[in-house]
Amino acid sequence: MADRPILFKPPKSPYLVAPGGRWKLAKAATAPPKGQGGKKAKKRNKEKLKEHVGQLAELQRMLYAQDRYAVLFVFQAMDAAGKDGTIRAVMSGINPAGCQVSSFKRPSSEEIDHDFLWRIARRLPERGRIGIFNRSHYEEVLVVRANPGILEHQRLPRAPKKTIWRERYESIRDYERHLARNGTVIVKFFLNVSRDEQRERLIARIDDPAKNWKFEAGDLAVRKQWDTYMKAYEGALRATSTPFAPWYAIPADDKPFMRQTVAAIMRRTLEALPLKYPTLDDDATAALAEHRASLLAD
Repeated sequence: MADRPILFKPPKSPYLVAPGGRWKLAKAATAPPKGQGGKKAKKRNKEKLKEHVGQLAELQRMLYAQDRYAVLFVFQAMDAAGKDGTIRAVMSGINPAGCQVSSFKRPSSEEIDHDFLWRIARRLPERGRIGIFNRSHYEEVLVVRANPGILEHQRLPRAPKKTIWRERYESIRDYERHLARNGTVIVKFFLNVSRDEQRERLIARIDDPAKNWKFEAGDLAVRKQWDTYMKAYEGALRATSTPFAPWYAIPADDKPFMRQTVAAIMRRTLEALPLKYPTLDDDATAALAEHRASLLAD
């Protein structure tokens, strides 16, 4: 049976990674369209971001009150692409009680003793809430694929060299389909920064004392593997962008454009759901009227 949307239809966007496995990362934009980025467009992009965040806040309140759907936004990117800043910017107006952010780093020994999807299952958002994954289960087909020696330390009962990545893609698709069938809306963002822009941002981290803490020497080791990582990203996005859990490859060289574009897709995702505030039956409504009269008489 062909893949199809389950809870929502993915918002239209020139950055949607179309299902079907033909997407090419080399052809994906890292810079905004002409006239939509740079200093001249900065103010306009910030105004758009503010508008989208305001609408997201209202949609999140309905999501929380209705308590029927969970929403999961996944962020993946190379170092210095702007994941943290984007998450902070687009979630700035969301009630913290209805949102949870999870960051995934190197797996612990306990996590290694389980299948690679176990640790993300423990962090999934409940119904009525928005979950943000800053990195995710995709690390196992990105970082691990770029550094296959990691597999030797995972004590896997089987690790077929020729098929392991295909098997992991299949597991991810099956699991995300399962989540969608059970009420979790999934949208995934790849913040597509160019190699040149990443260099400038890493240099800025070194030159600015206030940003020194962000710099890690390991980022340079990863940078040397750029082509290997690009191949891993292309393979993962091509294999796992589906109508029920789509990927969007967002140009990341211009941060204001990137942030408002991400926020717009988030907004349209929630707008695609039949969200509404719960309504009370006649008896409950009558009881409210009595409570109101009681309070007025107090």
